[in-house]
Amino acid sequence: MNTRHEWTVTPITLDFLRGALDLERTERGVLPHRLPAHAREQIPDGQLATAESQPSGVRLAFHSRATAVELDVVATKRVYPGAPSSPDGVYELLVDGHLAGRASAPDGDTVTLDLASGTAHTRPGPVETLRFTGLPDDEKRIEIWLPHDETTQLVALRTDAPVRAPRPSGRPVWLHHGSSISHGSNAATPTGTWPALAAALGGAELINLGFGGSALLDPFTARAIRDTAADLISVKIGINLVNADLMRLRAFGPAVHGFLDTIREGHPTTPLLVVSPIHCPIHENTPGPCAPDFSAMSEGRLRFIATGNPAETAAGKLTLTVIRDELARLVGQRAATDPHLHHLDGLALYDATDHAELPLPDDLHPDPATHRRIAERFAGLAFGDGGPFAAENR
Repeated sequence: MNTRHEWTVTPITLDFLRGALDLERTERGVLPHRLPAHAREQIPDGQLATAESQPSGVRLAFHSRATAVELDVVATKRVYPGAPSSPDGVYELLVDGHLAGRASAPDGDTVTLDLASGTAHTRPGPVETLRFTGLPDDEKRIEIWLPHDETTQLVALRTDAPVRAPRPSGRPVWLHHGSSISHGSNAATPTGTWPALAAALGGAELINLGFGGSALLDPFTARAIRDTAADLISVKIGINLVNADLMRLRAFGPAVHGFLDTIREGHPTTPLLVVSPIHCPIHENTPGPCAPDFSAMSEGRLRFIATGNPAETAAGKLTLTVIRDELARLVGQRAATDPHLHHLDGLALYDATDHAELPLPDDLHPDPATHRRIAERFAGLAFGDGGPFAAENR
């Protein structure tokens, strides 16, 4: 049996990462990014900068006979004064697609974010070592899925046998863009986010460009999608535009057209699925902005409220109902000349009946069971027979 003195140390490069579009070298290691450098240079706020650095859907992948794996990491812990503590991010090791171990880094850099004042303070923390042992002693594909909601610097990879970069899987690459729901908010594990579950059910390799609070039709995001190789693309549009109170109906339609036009520059015939918002009672007919419910925070609970006025929809303020109607109309118009463009009503994934059974715990984000329900329905509607991502339509 191999001992600690027989470790093979493998430099972590982009060749060993799936789901990342860039890899930044830092003082202590490397940091996976889900947006390329030229897009990050145009990010206007800290929220998106944080979200894109959280490695939702990113996994370290390699082939090896290794029976033991160690990964040194620096995790970034987030603290919101007055709100419940966030659980430690979860790292999941899969062997040939099957879960073989979980681990967490209990310490790391700590960022304290004050939701009331908007201030942030960072405290540097230590490198932590994750250990996975008892793996089968044969050639296998190993994947370590990084925490979907915890920025992670990768410091060192050690194995008790040599490793090599993974071979192409032969599965189609599915690139998905969306909000915090797609990012994985309230999911318990990185393979438990609804896009990760749907990719597994649909037999696809996932690139998840779900950015918490930041699915805002940014042109640099559209260019990143345009320039990334993918066999299947979906964009889930709506909730962030409402809860950020970012634009009015007059700007929304042209912005969607521009976003889709940019994607089509690089993917003229790729199956492209536009998904409207799932059911969210606080914003169905009430515009944003969305805000934390500070009365709930005083009781140790995190909840959100809509602060807009429903009467303002007459002046063009956006609600989820308005956006669903406009997306259906817009995609129908474009599909007349783009046979590879498709529309999926988000209510087919989660509607008012689902909410009665599985309510959104914080009034905005689904829990783990709801992530699974959304994934199963998306997989059936998109990857199933007759769906836009079915094999016959690729």
